[in-house]
Amino acid sequence: MHALVHPWTLGFMQHALLELVLVGVVGGVLGCWIVLYELSYSAESLAHSLFPGLVLAALLGFPLVLGGALGVLVAAASVALASRAPGIERDTAVAIVITSLFGLGVLLALAPASPPGLESLLFGDLLGVSTSDLVTAGGLAAAVLVGLAVLHRQLLVVGFDRGTARALGGRPLLADLSLLGLVAAATLIAVRGLGNLLVVAVLVAPAATARLLTGRLLRMMALATLVAAACSIGGLYVSYYASTAGGASVAGLLVLVYMSVRLLRG
Repeated sequence: MHALVHPWTLGFMQHALLELVLVGVVGGVLGCWIVLYELSYSAESLAHSLFPGLVLAALLGFPLVLGGALGVLVAAASVALASRAPGIERDTAVAIVITSLFGLGVLLALAPASPPGLESLLFGDLLGVSTSDLVTAGGLAAAVLVGLAVLHRQLLVVGFDRGTARALGGRPLLADLSLLGLVAAATLIAVRGLGNLLVVAVLVAPAATARLLTGRLLRMMALATLVAAACSIGGLYVSYYASTAGGASVAGLLVLVYMSVRLLRG
């Protein structure tokens, strides 16, 4: 019992768990739409495109939310411009822009002149989450969940049958753009604890696991949230007793659970 209870008597472990609960709830609900809309690669690309904006915000002392919003706008404009170049397809343009932006962010974060600690934007610092981080994450999580509730009918209509969505009052472009905007907000919630490289694991893996077990949307969302919560607790135990990185431990356990369920169901 001491081994089970002792980690949760420490403040940094409590903060880490609260951060993961917020990320897990948002990831469990939003991730189901990401999986159903087949936007996993887009979510990863969007997360990487935010990185230079996050680094610049940290360097200049601005809120990370502002840097993330700037990163999204720059990425969208860059993709639009690259797509207009002759001989470049849209997928190629997206790959070029996202890779270039992410590389720029890494160069800025790891440059010798940069202050120490910026690498946490890449890999996260789950055990260093502060109270102010939790307040910001809580506000963003509430905004994302409210947005999903407001957009639920639109997302359902477009996701059910994109071809006839307009006849039922659905607007595919609005649904796609809104969903990507919510993904960007969810990335900002998780980036402090998990880092830019591991965010997608929490947004996709729980929902992908739940989809293997059920085909009903609400049940899928609930199950995805439970998977995220269970792996968060398990990952923190592994991190505490094995002295491994917190975010990587959680992400690794999420992938392990998904692969296990996949093998059992296959």
